[in-house]
Amino acid sequence: MTRRAFLAVALVLPLATTACSAIRTEKAAPATATPSASAAKSSAPPASARPTPASVPALTPAQAQAALITYTDLGEPWAPTQGAATWRDGLLKATADAPDCQKLLDALYSERLFGAGAHVRAATGLDDTWDDAQLHHQVVAVRPADVDRTLAWLKTLPKTCGTFTAATATGAVQHAAVSDPRLPRIGDARQALRLTLTGESADGDETVLTLDVAAVRVGDDALIITNGGLGDVYPEVTQAVAELAAQRLADVRKQARVQV
Repeated sequence: MTRRAFLAVALVLPLATTACSAIRTEKAAPATATPSASAAKSSAPPASARPTPASVPALTPAQAQAALITYTDLGEPWAPTQGAATWRDGLLKATADAPDCQKLLDALYSERLFGAGAHVRAATGLDDTWDDAQLHHQVVAVRPADVDRTLAWLKTLPKTCGTFTAATATGAVQHAAVSDPRLPRIGDARQALRLTLTGESADGDETVLTLDVAAVRVGDDALIITNGGLGDVYPEVTQAVAELAAQRLADVRKQARVQV
């Protein structure tokens, strides 16, 4: 096993354990005594008098920030970002002939996956100091119907943009491939994609850019995880981070409901 492969396995296990522990803790809460069926029937208020569940208010900036993962969640070699990776401009800023493929490249480059109408409530970036990979996490306010529409569109891309070519600003040709690495059943709806760009840099060096993106709807909020770089990018890491991020957003939303 390579050093990098070992890191991927070592990272996935604690993240999965963290998320599962939170779920188990919630499910294992002590049960309170329940009244008998007849007692419950006699004491229950009429349906018209029962309060309706409070809707979850919009997250405050502090709550949205609390929903973000941090480098301490991931451990070595992740650290706070030092700025946008050079491959973003050099390779992602490219032109494709097919409209859907161009739309995908534009969305990944601008990090506006849900369109201009979406509002980014909080965002963070982390750098892999070993392989110069970058991981970005956004908490986004966008209408659930718009999220689901975007997720449905993403699901079609491995077929409509399975393979295509794109030209960078310097004219270098990139051979692109789009696949569906799939996600665990997290949040209320989810979709993932893997984009691979194979070609040359402006200096003529051979490059392979791998970029994973995971989008998840959690109630009336959504999150986006991108994980990419010119070295090894493990889908297991992206999946585990997305799972942790979805659980954290759900917990923050639950706290916001309690505070209403």
